[in-house]
Amino acid sequence: MESVGNIILYFIVAIAIIVFSVLTVTTRKILRSATYLLFVLFATAIIYFQMDYQFLGAVQIAVYAGGILVLFVFAIMLTQQPGKSAEALTSQRRCLGLVAALCGVALCGYGLFSYAGFAGKLLSSGVDINMEKIGQFLLSTDKYGYLLPFEAISVLLLACIIGGVVIARRR
Repeated sequence: MESVGNIILYFIVAIAIIVFSVLTVTTRKILRSATYLLFVLFATAIIYFQMDYQFLGAVQIAVYAGGILVLFVFAIMLTQQPGKSAEALTSQRRCLGLVAALCGVALCGYGLFSYAGFAGKLLSSGVDINMEKIGQFLLSTDKYGYLLPFEAISVLLLACIIGGVVIARRR
């Protein structure tokens, strides 16, 4: 049975994640948005530590809160003036964004509840699910492995970084 302190900490961190996530996407100052994202990433690391996944918490802080956020701030500094505010969205763009967000939620929900491959393989294995098993399933090359999409996303991120640097150098 979990202690009351752990439950209270979980709810405080969950509320912080929700609040800072909303602030990240609604603020008009881009460096402030990056700072709110940093708070979200640290709060996510706290949840990992609370679940006794010390390695994932350390990776969350080192890779995401450290490396990726520094990369975002570096890209922001290269592409625009840090003090500038973004222009306010028009009503038409807000409606379009809301429709796109709802479509994304519907697509994620469909994928979550209809795709029994990864979750079904984990749950039907009949063994105790630990971090080693999840890692083996995620980084395997068999039918339900996610190694190829993981590598494709890393190549896509590298292409985005190179494109950002090329655009910044032209200005």
